[in-house]
Amino acid sequence: MDMNIQKYMAFIKTVEYGSFTKAAEALDYSQSGISRMINDLEKEWKVSLLERGRTGTRLTSDGLKLLPRIQNVCAEYQKLQMLVDELNGLQSGLIRIGTFSSVATHWLPNIIKEFQKDYPNIDYELLLGDYTEIEEWILEGRVDCGFLRLPAHPDLETIFLEQDKLLVILPESHPLAGCERFPVEALCNDPFMLQEKGAKAEVSEIFERYNLTPKVRFTTWDDYAIMSMVESGLGISILPQLILRRVPYHIVTKELDMPSYRNIGLALRDKKSISLAIKRFMEYLQYR
Repeated sequence: MDMNIQKYMAFIKTVEYGSFTKAAEALDYSQSGISRMINDLEKEWKVSLLERGRTGTRLTSDGLKLLPRIQNVCAEYQKLQMLVDELNGLQSGLIRIGTFSSVATHWLPNIIKEFQKDYPNIDYELLLGDYTEIEEWILEGRVDCGFLRLPAHPDLETIFLEQDKLLVILPESHPLAGCERFPVEALCNDPFMLQEKGAKAEVSEIFERYNLTPKVRFTTWDDYAIMSMVESGLGISILPQLILRRVPYHIVTKELDMPSYRNIGLALRDKKSISLAIKRFMEYLQYR
């Protein structure tokens, strides 16, 4: 990458995160390296771009005026790199993906395996998070695309991929382990292990829809922690069917008598500006 572009990216990321340290983490540089690049810009241009303080950094008035132009330069550089990739026949590249655990576990390994057969020199960076974190990463440009529950943030473009059924999970010894379908009203009879972090998830929406108040004893975003606790007889829970493939725990899964689903999709900031590598990856994803 051109050294000036590196400096511009360092400036943009420092503004986004309000911190040299966080910008360094995002760009995989040292904190001192980020600081030095921005100092170099200030010396070259004879302006002050950032105010430094104990709580972080913020734009000066000059920095505020220059930021949009610097962002435009970096955007044009990315378009240039995309064109070069196309001319080179996609011989190299990096795909940065935001994802949650069930997709990372059960979809991505096979998709990447097939994609690598045709494009062996593409590298991947996977960031695991919850829906809110993944949306933020896409909007910030930290990842190129991300898997989300739909509908997603209105500023994102999305592609529907699959409807994933939500299933009740029970200990094998549970009195309703032999039922055909689990009654929604029975969700309040046992301690409940809630899968949720940050923004409200689909399970809480089920309770709201049917005006139920569960006996929530434990809340986490870790699917396998929930399965383990249910196996131990600590309560019941609801998890997406996708994560319940190849389950290593002795638990029972049941459909609700009022079926519920989550819609899984892929989200991007702008389909028109994505790289050729991501375009090809999306084609493999939709025909997985």
